[in-house]
Amino acid sequence: MSAWDETDPLREVLSRSLSLVEDLSFAEVKRWKQAHPGQLAVGYMPIYVPRPMLEAIGCLPVAVFGGGGPPAIIPGGSAFQAVTCPIPPPTPELSLPGRLDCIDGMLFPSICDVIRNLGGIWKMLFPERYGAYVDLPQNFDPAIGGKFYGQEIRRIARELAARGAKPLQDDALRAAIKRENSRRAALEALDELRQKEPWRLRASEAYLLARAGSVLDTETHEALLREALEQAPKRAARVYDNVRVVVRGSFCEQPPLGLIRTLEAAGCDIVDDDFQLGLRSLSGDIDESPDVDPVEALSKAFVTRGVPTASRYIGEEEKGRALVDQVRATGAEGVIFAAASFCDPALLDQPMLEGALDRAKVPHTSLKFGENTGQFQVIKEQAGAFSDAVKLWGSAA
Repeated sequence: MSAWDETDPLREVLSRSLSLVEDLSFAEVKRWKQAHPGQLAVGYMPIYVPRPMLEAIGCLPVAVFGGGGPPAIIPGGSAFQAVTCPIPPPTPELSLPGRLDCIDGMLFPSICDVIRNLGGIWKMLFPERYGAYVDLPQNFDPAIGGKFYGQEIRRIARELAARGAKPLQDDALRAAIKRENSRRAALEALDELRQKEPWRLRASEAYLLARAGSVLDTETHEALLREALEQAPKRAARVYDNVRVVVRGSFCEQPPLGLIRTLEAAGCDIVDDDFQLGLRSLSGDIDESPDVDPVEALSKAFVTRGVPTASRYIGEEEKGRALVDQVRATGAEGVIFAAASFCDPALLDQPMLEGALDRAKVPHTSLKFGENTGQFQVIKEQAGAFSDAVKLWGSAA
């Protein structure tokens, strides 16, 4: 049964997005491969990878988030210790029963040591499939980190071309960058709408619309986003006196949809978050100029305008300043830290971010989750108490 009323103008596009998000059989990817015989579908873990490069060589980028619940078989879980985030064990297990047979290879960006090890486990379990560790630069000088990352982009493109992808061509990459910039503009319009009128488009709904792009090519995903943006103003909406919050900590492992809806039911309007960071890792457009090397444009965008995350070194910059600035820019009244259990980058980052918020007198609270979390009552009570405290006492909460 649909979660949306039949009279809701967004019902159809949201229901379609939910179906794409919940489908662990990757039926949409299989349909794409049938329509593009001989072309590759390349999976990646849910943080930044150079998606325009993959599309430029004829590949479909597919974000892989884990199993969403306890898997039915054991081999993947046996390769990892118990105290780790829930993404790595289900990922090979999704492939073992054939669900990921449509995926021709996997990219493992440098999120943390666990994902680095997952890349090795993938190669051991599936030696016939492509697997690559994407070593993202931590030096953000374009002449150093940018050059290094450009070499990584070209390396992966060459290796995929050896497995049937198209050779990387400048014109094809510029066209893919242009499509990515257009899709990014649609995502920014979506975020702007829920910041200005969170009662018109809930964060949980924006999440579905964004995450649907994990199995769609850029143009198809943008069309879905534009459809939602066209229908949203027609929606009847009731304004609630909720507290405006920013959610941080879920940049890699994604919270269950029920958890996001629980925060909303507890009186929180989520006006900004780091969900689906793989689609929002850059601020602003990638340079499309015909006189600029498109690989250089792609690498420079990452090193100079990458969004701060727990997996990104910031050098001498003040840790937490970007979060405080985002709170101010969105008119948020507080921050909720929602980190995955055992997520070392997020949990190590959190105390420094909390310190920055304390100095700026921004209220905050924290919780932990797993992607297979199914009980949300305690979280609802905690978020409700936080919402009430912010409304009653503001920055003194």
